[in-house]
Amino acid sequence: MFKKIPWKKVLLGLIVVFVLIQFKTTDKTNAEVILENDFLEMADAPSGVVDLMHEVCYDCHSHAVRYPWYASIAPVSWWMKGHVNNGLAKANYADWNTYSAVEKDSILTRSSRLVGLKWMPIITYKINHSEARLSEQQREMLISFFDSEKAKLEE
Repeated sequence: MFKKIPWKKVLLGLIVVFVLIQFKTTDKTNAEVILENDFLEMADAPSGVVDLMHEVCYDCHSHAVRYPWYASIAPVSWWMKGHVNNGLAKANYADWNTYSAVEKDSILTRSSRLVGLKWMPIITYKINHSEARLSEQQREMLISFFDSEKAKLEE
């Protein structure tokens, strides 16, 4: 009545597919960082903010992405590269000087709001990066910094 599933063939097929997809690699080369364009350089940010943003923001929102070892294994590499590309499209702190005042205002408003709502850093990043689990004090420090930079734009 029911045909027996050939588990060994199914497993072998999955292994073959897994090996074959490793040949579809992603480009993990970071673009050159030009310090004159960097948000933290231009803002003359306090060292605590600089350290915190480098630790929790710059992996997805700059050209200083630090890829972990598992970012070389498909399909995780594809998923991670998609996240980084999406993050760079929304805000790239390494290219801050290339944004208009309106774009800067929008990014700072969104950054402050998302950090305040605890939506940033995203949950999938916090799972593997315990340092990205911000305390309320760290969260307030970032929000205050974003808001002060926004106020400078409005002057």
